[in-house]
Amino acid sequence: MATAVDSLPKPAAPANSNSTSRLLVTSVIGAAFILGGIVLAGYGVPKLLNGVNLGNSFITSFVKICLQLAVIGGLAYVGGRAAGDNPPKGLRGGIFLVISVVIAWFYIVRAIGLDFGNAAGAVAAAALGALGVWFLRSPRGIRYMHNIEEQGWLHTNSYKPTQGRQMRRYTIIGLLLLLLSGVYSLRQRDVLPPGDLVYNLPFGLPSFAALSDQNFSVPLILGLASLWIVWRIVNIPTFADFLIATEAEMNKVSWSSRKRLIQDTIVVLVTTLLLTLFLLVIDLFWGWLLSDALGVLPKADPAKKKVDASQQRSW
Repeated sequence: MATAVDSLPKPAAPANSNSTSRLLVTSVIGAAFILGGIVLAGYGVPKLLNGVNLGNSFITSFVKICLQLAVIGGLAYVGGRAAGDNPPKGLRGGIFLVISVVIAWFYIVRAIGLDFGNAAGAVAAAALGALGVWFLRSPRGIRYMHNIEEQGWLHTNSYKPTQGRQMRRYTIIGLLLLLLSGVYSLRQRDVLPPGDLVYNLPFGLPSFAALSDQNFSVPLILGLASLWIVWRIVNIPTFADFLIATEAEMNKVSWSSRKRLIQDTIVVLVTTLLLTLFLLVIDLFWGWLLSDALGVLPKADPAKKKVDASQQRSW
């Protein structure tokens, strides 16, 4: 009995508009909450402590930065509790993408407004704002939110935490030495001047301090970012699997005992010494034979050697 088969491609199921709208709304709310927390920690705390002097500029800056970190930590805890146990899929990526779009919009509009005037800045603000909203609502923007979420850069979860521990620790130590040495060099070379990081704004808006004590806060932020990046690098699935496989292969290596290692080292050193003495004797013998006995090679003139040595020292 013949049966008819529908060979026509079926249309794809439409995306769930409710979940997409919920993701966009919660992403914007979360981004506004985080940006507000950054403004509160970066501007409100220094404004509150303005004029406070604890007798030493370093101690005063340290206390101020600790209070800022405490505010950020408290707001992060509140934000995590507000998101609930079942946040929309892609929320972390959506918040990150919204903040990235806002920061890019701010710097571009600020640069255009300061360099080309308020009119050009207003046009750029409107155009880039509309472009940013269109991008966030587009299928590509939603896909980016999910991809960023799935890559795990914004999670504290570790990938296969019980495997490859030693290789992960060595990798973390090496990367931290590399990154923190750059932060230390930045701090020691006085690249960042003391004082607050102040931004001038177009449209007649007053300038504001984005960071207090930038010579202390910027290295601290870079150090914390280095810790987070290194932690996430060793938990990237592909790289973590490579480290796990490397440690598994290293465990298969048959290592020599301490006594055997000492014996082999002595053998290598003695052999190297004997070969060196042998080559020295051969060189002296052939030098004597060809120059003194047979006269094939001219003899070295000591006076000429002294002249050449004095010329080299003067040079």
